[in-house]
Amino acid sequence: MPIYAIQKHQASRLHYDLRLEKNGVLKSWAIPKIPPKVKGIKRLAIQVEDHALDYAKFEGEIKEGYGKGKVELWDTGSYKIVESKPKLLVINIKGKKLKGEYCLVKTGFGKKKNGWLFFKK
Repeated sequence: MPIYAIQKHQASRLHYDLRLEKNGVLKSWAIPKIPPKVKGIKRLAIQVEDHALDYAKFEGEIKEGYGKGKVELWDTGSYKIVESKPKLLVINIKGKKLKGEYCLVKTGFGKKKNGWLFFKK
């Protein structure tokens, strides 16, 4: 099963980086608030650049440049794609903190139109 990880990232603002392994890279979204563990809570998720697979295990301090700050693993595990469309991704997460079906729905928010909503189904 593909890799799933969320990293807690204390950069200029605290946020959580969702990482999903797909096609040899980590597809990545920055979530400004703590990811939801229960239904009914929706979080903004801004899609960012893909990362290398080994970054899923990274913990430590980014000393310089964009993203400077402390990174720690918040949750890890695997996931399975339930449904995949251009503006919808439904996944079954098997993490230590997050478990069950979650949705990523593209909204088009943001300057780059890279906004999504992340929530438990």
